[in-house]
Amino acid sequence: MPITPTYPGVYIEELPSFSHSVTAAPTSVTVFVGYTHPFATLKFGAATEIFSFADYQANFGGFFSFSPWLPDYMGNAVFQFFANGGSNAWVVGLKPTAYVDATGQPVKDGKGSNIPLSAASVNIDVAPATVTLTAREPGGVDPANNNAAVAIPTVVQLANVRADAQGHASALADIIITCGTQVETYRAVPAADIAQQLSPSLLVTVSRVANGPPGAFPAAGVFSLGYATPPPADSTLINLSDYGAVFQTGASLDVDVPIFNLMVLPGISPVSDQQSAVLSEALAFCEQKRAFFIMDAPPNATASTASPPPEQTPLGTPAPIDMDTFWRTDTPPVSANGAIYFPYLETIDPLTQQRYVSPPSGFVAGIFAREDASWSVGKAPAGLETTLTGTSGVVAWGRMTDARQGVLNGDGVDCLRDFPGVGTVVFGARTLVSVNPAFEQWKYVPVRRTALFIEQSLYGSLGWAVFQPNDTPLWNALTQEVNAFMLTLFRQGNYFQGTTPSEAFLVQCDSTTTTQADIDAGRVNILVGFAPLKPAEFVVVQITQLAGQTQT
Repeated sequence: MPITPTYPGVYIEELPSFSHSVTAAPTSVTVFVGYTHPFATLKFGAATEIFSFADYQANFGGFFSFSPWLPDYMGNAVFQFFANGGSNAWVVGLKPTAYVDATGQPVKDGKGSNIPLSAASVNIDVAPATVTLTAREPGGVDPANNNAAVAIPTVVQLANVRADAQGHASALADIIITCGTQVETYRAVPAADIAQQLSPSLLVTVSRVANGPPGAFPAAGVFSLGYATPPPADSTLINLSDYGAVFQTGASLDVDVPIFNLMVLPGISPVSDQQSAVLSEALAFCEQKRAFFIMDAPPNATASTASPPPEQTPLGTPAPIDMDTFWRTDTPPVSANGAIYFPYLETIDPLTQQRYVSPPSGFVAGIFAREDASWSVGKAPAGLETTLTGTSGVVAWGRMTDARQGVLNGDGVDCLRDFPGVGTVVFGARTLVSVNPAFEQWKYVPVRRTALFIEQSLYGSLGWAVFQPNDTPLWNALTQEVNAFMLTLFRQGNYFQGTTPSEAFLVQCDSTTTTQADIDAGRVNILVGFAPLKPAEFVVVQITQLAGQTQT
């Protein structure tokens, strides 16, 4: 506060500090958008922050299996992200509602009504009542098709049916519920108390008791939960229009997430016009938020025309397409804020313990986070040190030679490769625009991400300058603040080229960057330039022969 001197002596006045600092933005906060557990997700459409796969299980129900209509790309991608180095994510879970065909049109039943998403169920006669058990997990059987299993069936087994202590026949039974590798066992369940006894179950609910209270179990046997109206095998629950609302202004992702750096839409690839439209919206949103998009290649893309065709996928067996031909002729959406990764990876389905084909984006997002933590955003998230955890290798139709990768590398397709003694690694670091000479400065992933990191850091730290007098004191303060931040990055040695600060970066804010016209318009301009570290893609060893020279 101002001092009013009244006597000769020393007065102390505390002055407000005009010194500010730029806080480094995070670099690997990842947004996942996709279909989560249809029966266990707590909040559909709302962005939810998680810090482990346990958080995902608590909020979204964990893994599920709804093949062939809805593969669990989301749960597997989030699991792979944390397993490979991720630590912070936001998840937007989409809710499947009705079955659609390949064009996105609703599939009708025999009465002309849309076939909605429903859980499998079974009626058990617990005399004199009828008890309906409904699955909490997707999967069941098709009673109209000789009880053929659809996805992972849920099965209820009654065993050891016996009288109770009072002599009431068939009043007690052991109930074993199985779904994939999950098994629940309930011993000596009273028929009259079946609803309460099964209430803790994570696999079924007692959804209905009709015709009076239950009293006696039927004979021991196995009861498979089935669908009342199974949808056609060529339909799907993936309705691409569900993604559009996520990227709208005012949606949860726009309002509730203060900052993110990476985005993944597991399993969405530019294999059709509809999916390309979704990817275009996602890329535009990432550009708006200064984030980077990790894109999956098509599941049926092959390393070459000589590659074996893809096997059965959740939506059938698509015709194989050569990745190079596809990328050159189908004109998928491109942006400096994105990269595409090829091919798919082999892993194990956690619910069935069977071989599973997974999109690579979740793995790659984890590698981005791991490399950021170990090095910096200026280091390419690729190389022999980026060994992927949780995969046995790339799919058979994605294996390639050095020569073949040379072709795809020129296309701007980032490859995942298996190396003996090393494992499966990310072996490419080019953006979606790398083949366009107009975007030469954003050819490499780490260069683009370094720029986005600097932009996010400055955007989040320079708000104090708004409405300050637009003149030399403000310009000097801004220059000092930004220069200090860039100098900190330079000293870390993982961001810029050059041996001195003047070679590595430039910060300028003065009358040459902010003219009188800018001042009249209320603008102050800061010029920030940097010499980025570019990855060493090609290590060339030059060998020459020395002749006639003395060796000492």
